[in-house]
Amino acid sequence: MLEKYLVISDEVRKALKEQKPIVALESTIISHGMPYPQNVETALNVERIVRENGAVPATIAIINGKLKAGLTDDEIEYLGKKGQEVMKVSRRDIPYVVAKKMDGATTVAGTMIIASMTGIKVFATGGIGGVHRNAQDTFDISADLQELANTDVAVVCAGAKSILDLGLTLEYLETFGVPVIGYKTEELPAFYTRKSGYKVNFKLDTPEEIAEFLKVKWELDLKGGAVIANPIPEKYQMDYEIITKAIDNAIKEAEKLGIKGKETTPFLLSKVKEITGGKSLESNIQLVYNNAKLAAQIAKDL
Repeated sequence: MLEKYLVISDEVRKALKEQKPIVALESTIISHGMPYPQNVETALNVERIVRENGAVPATIAIINGKLKAGLTDDEIEYLGKKGQEVMKVSRRDIPYVVAKKMDGATTVAGTMIIASMTGIKVFATGGIGGVHRNAQDTFDISADLQELANTDVAVVCAGAKSILDLGLTLEYLETFGVPVIGYKTEELPAFYTRKSGYKVNFKLDTPEEIAEFLKVKWELDLKGGAVIANPIPEKYQMDYEIITKAIDNAIKEAEKLGIKGKETTPFLLSKVKEITGGKSLESNIQLVYNNAKLAAQIAKDL
């Protein structure tokens, strides 16, 4: 039945057959994460970095109602140009977008689902979604966290953006048994910065150790993924005080304007970019490259 909906590129299909390492990549970063042409340039560079580190990249999206694992350069260009017009797709949206033969850019959750259907175990992204600030009133919690609890895919990320409530995000992951592994760090990175003030569950220092952890987890049939928190490289991190202040100001403004739900993140990120004079975009690009590299190394060892 799946064949009807899922299109696997020749390169990814061959890698699956030959049991080569594959790294899933999301497409929201292309359509919603950055302006054109930086989005396309970044996406192609991420694929190149995965290849240079010995794995096959599988960028994931929905195009014309087909779930795609592995995009052509033209398809990446197409999503980059369409940008915000493309619907952002999480678990609940997939049937609608497929049934209506629409285009969809997959979020962390959406990408994990299609990666899992394809048989891909490692996924590189920028940051995961989480529990929003004031979630005790709004119940605004990213679907990414439930996906991590249920889907056997490891997500390599630079932690979660500090526009979220990082303490509550960690509590939520703990409740659902999702391990948070720090790569060479005991502190959860907060996307733009290497520090957050919160601890990860386990510190592992090599891609081999992480691969071994994942292998044991899944061989024991312990359902769900894992967060591999990989701090942004030191020279690209932003000043902790500056970014914290920028985020606090952006959150106040969002509240004043009554911005809620899935509009919140894009609004806050564009505000932060404005406040930091575009520096946050450069940091964002560099941390994604860094995650792609680690993900390829883990996939190779796995």
